Amino acid sequence: MTSSAQSQQGPVEEVDVLVVGGGGAGLAASMLLAKLGVDHLLVSALPTTSVLPKAHVLNQRTMEILEDAGCAAEIERRSTPPEHMAATAFYAGLTGSTADHGRLIAKLECWGNGGEDENWRAASAWHQCNLPQIRLEPVMKDHADALSPGRIRFSHELTALEQDDEGVTATVRDLDAGADYAVRARYVIGADGGRTVPGLLGITHVGLGVVTQTATLHVSADFSALAQDDDVLLRWMVSPQSGVGVVMVPMGPERWGTRSEEWVLHLNYPVDDPRAASDEQVEADVRAALGVEGLPMEIHKITRWSVEAVMADRYCEGRVFLAGDAAHRHPPTGGLGLTSGIQDVHNLTWKLAAVLQCHAGPELLDTYEPERRSSLERNAQRSLENAINHFGVINPALGVSHEQSEDENLAALRRLWSGKPEDAEYREGVLRAIRSQSMEFDEHNVEYGYTYESEAIVPDGSPDPVNPDPVRIYRPSTRPGSPLPHAWIDDDEGGRRPIKDLVPPGRFLLIAGEEGQAWVDAAREVAGAAGVPLDALRIGNIDCYLFDPRCTWLRHREIGPEGAILVRPDRFVAWRSLTAAEDPAGALASALGAVLARPVPVPA
Repeated sequence: MTSSAQSQQGPVEEVDVLVVGGGGAGLAASMLLAKLGVDHLLVSALPTTSVLPKAHVLNQRTMEILEDAGCAAEIERRSTPPEHMAATAFYAGLTGSTADHGRLIAKLECWGNGGEDENWRAASAWHQCNLPQIRLEPVMKDHADALSPGRIRFSHELTALEQDDEGVTATVRDLDAGADYAVRARYVIGADGGRTVPGLLGITHVGLGVVTQTATLHVSADFSALAQDDDVLLRWMVSPQSGVGVVMVPMGPERWGTRSEEWVLHLNYPVDDPRAASDEQVEADVRAALGVEGLPMEIHKITRWSVEAVMADRYCEGRVFLAGDAAHRHPPTGGLGLTSGIQDVHNLTWKLAAVLQCHAGPELLDTYEPERRSSLERNAQRSLENAINHFGVINPALGVSHEQSEDENLAALRRLWSGKPEDAEYREGVLRAIRSQSMEFDEHNVEYGYTYESEAIVPDGSPDPVNPDPVRIYRPSTRPGSPLPHAWIDDDEGGRRPIKDLVPPGRFLLIAGEEGQAWVDAAREVAGAAGVPLDALRIGNIDCYLFDPRCTWLRHREIGPEGAILVRPDRFVAWRSLTAAEDPAGALASALGAVLARPVPVPA
């Protein structure tokens, strides 16, 4: 920065990384950077964390990342108990004048039956959690503050960015003091939801755009006498009274299930429907749809938002990287929004640390966009398909419409329970339509099994695995680009630990088979010669550093007893050798050099 700029804005605050945005992605970035020992500063134009419930689903992969950040245990403690998030269900509204009002239409298991499904339990040490952002973000901010005191600044707005070959100069306004100051950073993470950073960089968002508009009510109300099925997290109310649907989601905070003190109610409107603009009309529409005109209901906030699917045309401009909603926005159906943002920064932060700490060449950062974009494009497509299926498949199959009377809508729904042969085709069509939505709540491979391809992954020539259902079925693999499979491993004292815990922040891990001591020795030599943060060990039976008594690792490793697997700090497999190598040190140095985008010397 020039001296004239310094004189205009005062002393320049220097950091390695500036994080812009204090939502889920930004706070996760701060915590992860702190764990990696990276000096950073977070600024947010907002005065506080979210005052709205917003996103609430936290999948297994995201909970693992939040454990890396240090706050997963508290989030789990505050989250919906698993027994209250085992299912989703569709109902004929909530209540009304007949016994068929509020009647169950269909019920689907969701998110691994609250984590109890054997496939989900085998995938991770963590189960799915559910905590709305209004309560999630304060937990994350408290932990970020504790890790980086004085470096988490709300009511501080980014107003300008200037880049050069060495770094980025940002102008930040302290909104409380009304004063500007300058921050000089080596890199910037734009996680501000797209409010400022993309525009300053000339980055645009492209895609389908707005599909529909949604009005959301955050309320305190006692629905315990009306809501059924305590294991249901998401209730889809198909209203006979109004012909429209309302989604009900319990929000706790102290009680969950049907006894939840707070709720979120979602009501969809056509894009140009003027009714959505009126708070009074939205409340009236929700009450009419649910049949609760006289029920006491304290409305905390009514918000409007667009159901859209858009992606930034690029995730990086020079030394500035986009993450979270700044890079991608898609429908909330499936719960892939907030989780994707946290996964963005998990991918990016270790790479920034590796470059800043001179373990990797700057070209490593070029792998951020190709790795994340492929996953995010799939997430956006899945979210959009989930949303469209509700509007375009389920609703038409039910035959309920706002253009029909309550009696007409009830007559359509009663065909589900009539038992009449002439209604069999209708019943089958409705159940088929609802079952087609099951993938929204069972996207295990999308959530947990996403893979990467980039220059930071060294392929081994193995073919793409055959998966009969790449949305729902997660198949653990050590093929390069895959997430490290979960396994429970015993230490030398008999203590059980998840294999993910063997990968500390910012470090690589080489896992060799029972007879792969040559790989372990080579890893130690390469690490010492190149200054790479690399640990190495053998996992197997009897004569190994760690014991695999249940053969859980053996089932997934896909290497022979003399082979080895190289795991990146984000716990994705970077490289593997199925067997022994004639020159293990040379092979490993070559693989590390490719991943780190710099020469790694072969030990003499």
